[in-house]
Amino acid sequence: MASETASAASVPTLTPPLEQLRHLAAELRLLLPGVRVGEARETTEEFNREVFWRRLNEAAVKVSWEATSLTTVFSRLPLPSPQETQRISEQVCGAVKAVIAVYYSLPKEQGITLRKLVRSATLDIVDGMAQLVEVLLITPPQSPENSNLISYNNVWVACQQVPQIPKDNKAAALLMLTKSVDFVKDAHEEMEQAVEECDPYCGLLNDSEEDNHSNEDVLGFPSNRDLYWSEEDQELIIPCLALVRSSKACLKKIRILVAENGKKDQVAQLDDIVDISDEISPSVDDLALSIYPPMCHLTVRINSAKLVSVLRKALEITKGFQELNSGALNH
Repeated sequence: MASETASAASVPTLTPPLEQLRHLAAELRLLLPGVRVGEARETTEEFNREVFWRRLNEAAVKVSWEATSLTTVFSRLPLPSPQETQRISEQVCGAVKAVIAVYYSLPKEQGITLRKLVRSATLDIVDGMAQLVEVLLITPPQSPENSNLISYNNVWVACQQVPQIPKDNKAAALLMLTKSVDFVKDAHEEMEQAVEECDPYCGLLNDSEEDNHSNEDVLGFPSNRDLYWSEEDQELIIPCLALVRSSKACLKKIRILVAENGKKDQVAQLDDIVDISDEISPSVDDLALSIYPPMCHLTVRINSAKLVSVLRKALEITKGFQELNSGALNH
């Protein structure tokens, strides 16, 4: 009897299920910083693209399955036992770590642009699983909210996106260039619409407020000149629109150049093109935001100069890329 008591005392007492879930959520969150800065792991094995993508897809399916199992168990009463919770938590954590391990096996030589896309997908999966665990912690079992978890939680969406990731660096570069073109196109359309309306803040002031114009200034409210473009402002907007239009045309030509002449083995060159193209969209956004009243002409000119500088650098890089491919074709 004494031996049985001693044996029972030697068995560690497991924490309650919800406390284990809380620990699991924290453990998953701790994985995120490592994925953000993690480098590819050195290996003597030759990289096999087909094997990599098969492993990544299988790992994503496993995470999705574990997420469904976790949700099913914690969406009803009674809650699982501490032992069952421990088993499920270990499986969830193991599935997530398996996805991370596959990501780490993708060497930089396959392309930085491609690695960024795989890293982003991996982060979405880890973050989605952590969110799911956190939702299960605060949502009572059998509540109406639980019925929507599987349909709307980010972890399933993230896992389903894995097969859609481009499979090589050229395809990844084309995807990123397409996104840049779309961002700049949207910014250009918004600028044109604002210019056509000639008052992006239309409706902020009514007739009675205009009658009390002097009172507004005294009280510290914006005056009309803060809400409308002056003639000098509108003259400066014209070249800004032309510059953004040129940015859109430049990105389209770069995308066509990569699509028609880019080769899958030109990893470094494609990464350089994507890097400089990624600078165009934020520069366009800065310029677009700076044209709204009250306009600071100095800020607009500074942002314009910055965009011109980025475009010149982009043209230099793509020109070198084009000459490299032309030389290869001539040989």
